[in-house]
Parts: sequence; C-alpha cells; structure tokens
Amino acid sequence: MSRSAACRVCDTRPALSLKNFLLQTVRSISTKLQMEPERVYATDLTSSALTFPSIPDWDQPITQEELDEIDAALERSSSSSTKRSRPCADDKEVRSNGRRLPTTLVGCQLSATSNRDRQIGVSEVGICSMQRSYSVCASSGSRSLHSKLAPCQGNLKVRYPTINFGGEIVYSRTFHEVEKATMDLLKILDAKKKSMDQITLGFDIEWRPTFRRGEAPGKAAVFQICGDTSRCDVMHIIHSGIPPILQSLLEDSTTIKVGVCIAGDATKVLKDYSVSVKALEDLSDLANLKLGGIPKKWSLRSLTEMVTCKHLEKRNKIRLGNWESDFLTREQLQYAATDAFVSWHLCQILRSFPDASNSQDEEVNDVQQL
Repeated sequence: MSRSAACRVCDTRPALSLKNFLLQTVRSISTKLQMEPERVYATDLTSSALTFPSIPDWDQPITQEELDEIDAALERSSSSSTKRSRPCADDKEVRSNGRRLPTTLVGCQLSATSNRDRQIGVSEVGICSMQRSYSVCASSGSRSLHSKLAPCQGNLKVRYPTINFGGEIVYSRTFHEVEKATMDLLKILDAKKKSMDQITLGFDIEWRPTFRRGEAPGKAAVFQICGDTSRCDVMHIIHSGIPPILQSLLEDSTTIKVGVCIAGDATKVLKDYSVSVKALEDLSDLANLKLGGIPKKWSLRSLTEMVTCKHLEKRNKIRLGNWESDFLTREQLQYAATDAFVSWHLCQILRSFPDASNSQDEEVNDVQQL
C-alpha cells in the first residue's frame, strides 16, 4: 500500500485515543503469539491490520487508570507466550528471532575449540598455558594467584586436548649410540649454562612389568631425558647399559632432575645398575608448595590436567608393554618422550608461581590495607 493510500485509510477511520491504540496493538500481538509465537517479528508492529489513531489524538494525556490497563494487557500477553515457549535444557537449541543459538555460552566455547585443540604439539603447549588467571579452591578455603603461566581450574567435566611432545626424539640402544647421544646432550647443557643459573631435566624410566605373583620386576629398561621443547633423549639401556659419560650426568649435582615420585625411580636405578641419580626434585612436593591446600600425592596425569588443562594419555597397552623388546615402537618412543617432556614443562610452570604461604600473606595485607 502506498503512503497516500495509507493516509486515506487513516482519515476515514474513527479517531482513537492513544490508550485504545496501544491496547489494540498489544492484543493483536498477543493473538499472533498464541497462534504462532515463533513467527512474530518486530515488523508486525507496523502491520496494516492494526488500526491507527487520528493524528490530533496523539497529544491527549493518558490517565493512571489507562496506564494500569495497558500494563495488565502486556502482562497477559507475555505470560501466554511464555507458556508456549520451549524450555532451554538438555543441550537443545532454541530459536530467537529466526536464528539458532547454543543453549550456553560455555557450550559454544567448547564446540569452537574442541576440534582445533584435540591434538596439541609442543609448540602450542607453552602458549596455551600463558596469560591466564589462576584460581585454586581447596577445602580449607580459597585464594587467587596470578601468573603469566597459570593452570586451568573449573567445575565443568570436559575432555581436555591431548598433550604430546612434538620435538625431536633421539633414540639410542647400543653402547656407542647412548654414549654419543649423551655427549650431544652435554654440549647442549653446557651452552645453556652460560645463560641460565640452573639446568633442569625431566627424567623418567620404564621397565617391563610382571603379572605373576612372586615374580621380580624387570630391570630399568629405558631412560628418557628432556630439557626443552626441541629435543628428548630415549635411551634403551637394557641393551646398552649405562656408559660412564651417562653416569656422570646422572650423578651431577648441578643438574636438577625432576619428575613425579622420582626418588623411587632413582632407587630402582641404584638397585639395578649401582648408579646414584642425584639432585632430585619431586613435582608432587613442588605442586603442594605452590598450590597450597591439603597436601596431595599428585600423579603426572592429574597434575598435568590441573596445571595445563591438557590430558596426558597413559594407555595400558603401552605403559604395561614390553620395554625390553629389541626395538621400541613409535608409540613407545612417543609415550616415553612425552612423559619426560611433561615433567620438565610442569616444573617450569610451577616454579613461576609464588609459594602458597607467601600468597596468603599478601592477600591478608591487601585486605588490611582496604
């Protein structure tokens, strides 16, 4: 309908008060909501089916009784549409202005990142842990820590992306191969000592498990050593033994070896090869010092999820496999290298946190100043 035609219609219809116009508009929209609530759009407010008041009547004042009547009509309209709307639950989608949206913002965020972060390499691990705020909730209370490297903390049960070592895995299995690999590693460490006060190595061992009662476990079969994101050494010592140069590295008190329950690994190496692994730091103790709360005996997997929001795979097929085989499989090499890398990586993150006791003192001082 053209504008001139619409004006002729307005002029021929009886004059209405503003109250009657509003009531008629509300009733018209209410009727549409009861019939098809999902198809009512803002454009319906200007539908030609509505009766427009004459122009002079717009300036008439509205009484309080008229306003109350309009409010009541609006309330009845909204209640009738609410009864017919669909509930937003059980991860269903709801329609809003003709568009489909996820039920929760969290669900939207998870769907946007789950596929991209399902597998994560070494180059992404550090980035993923940076620029977050850290919050620890313990039974004894709660406190907040802030750091450039911070863990993920939340109540949602989510599937974390997998953490894997993505650098070079140096596999050695003979005496000369292990000797050469150790020499190359020492050159790297000597270069780092020029710019770093302390050298830290992620250290772990693997051995063949036993499944019969009374049978002694196998000797330590594999050493894995990692000191950065670019290289990890996997040494098949069950075949090579421990060359003197490797023994000197393990007994070096200036190079810190870190891991979860690393004292147990050192005890086994001493028993199996008469080599004393020195300068040990247990990540479980370090985590309790930094995170606070009730002391907990952390596993490498649980600590990884707490600090990095990543999942450390521990498949029994690999973990309980034959580490004394002639050659390690690709899966065994990846498993061993990732364990050593994660130990080193978690140590770097945890060391960046202030001690829990110091953090509590700072919060108390902040509160007192307020």
